Amino acid sequence: MSPRHSAAPPEPTMPEPATTAQATTAQATLMQTRSEPNLARGESRVGTLPPLPTWNPLSLWYSDGWTVTKRNLIKIKRSPDMLVFAVIQPIMFVLLFSQVYGGAIAVQGSDYTQFLMAGIFAQTVVFGATFSGAAMALDLKEGIIDRFRSLPMNASAVLIGRTNGDLVLNTISMIIMMATGLAVGWRVNTSPPEFLAGVALLLLFGYAFSWVMALLGMSVKSPEVINNASFLILFPLTFVSNAFVPSETLPTALRVFAEWNPVSSLVQAVRQLFGNLGTAPVPDIWTMQNPILTVLIGIAVMLLVFVPLCIRKFASISSR
Repeated sequence: MSPRHSAAPPEPTMPEPATTAQATTAQATLMQTRSEPNLARGESRVGTLPPLPTWNPLSLWYSDGWTVTKRNLIKIKRSPDMLVFAVIQPIMFVLLFSQVYGGAIAVQGSDYTQFLMAGIFAQTVVFGATFSGAAMALDLKEGIIDRFRSLPMNASAVLIGRTNGDLVLNTISMIIMMATGLAVGWRVNTSPPEFLAGVALLLLFGYAFSWVMALLGMSVKSPEVINNASFLILFPLTFVSNAFVPSETLPTALRVFAEWNPVSSLVQAVRQLFGNLGTAPVPDIWTMQNPILTVLIGIAVMLLVFVPLCIRKFASISSR
């Protein structure tokens, strides 16, 4: 065969171009190797990452509750008028009763200002608990609860954050109220531990009562109703008590109600711990003879009854 008819040598084959995905992977591997010189070529840290932390239900519950608490505290910070109006009313009561009615109300063995301030403190924490009910009613109306429902969070976190926010608000109100009381002549006549115990008792009672108001806030149809509904509860509790006048001066029916009123026990316990009882005889009623124990029992009962009821009510609303 002539050279002209000899078989042509095969053309050299070119390597197929790399696909876009392969090029991207190769480039990423090269950059990773350059940025992490301790890794061998082709080695990756993907398999060497530490395992994610395992969260137990208690940790998740605490984390969710703290997150919602911070949300409510930020709302207070951004709306200082909420705090202003929360303390204006008790300050007005202090000035009104101590300066206007103080000379007309006689208290055996004590100055009326000393007698009054424990009642004002109790009224402050009880009225402060209404913010939980109003906030829950407002969140339901504005659809905030629907947004919370779409998040992977514990159902009770919203309630815990709401009541914790009220606890902080009550603490700030108490500080302002005590400064006001000192300005009008009120004094603590016991030891610092007893004084701190009285403050703790007030705040714990206010916290437990905020769960009652939260249930009320979830039960009404609109936030406009919560104010009228709460006053139906708050006014008898605070005014038909020994907060502003001695209970023995009340008519028989009102006196019996006042002596078994949990707010009366709270006021009596705070007067005892602050040293503001005076020399007036204590009514021969178990709740008045053992006010601190009565308040502690009342706090435990409110928490044991109303916390589960609130959680159940919130779960029912969220499932709609």
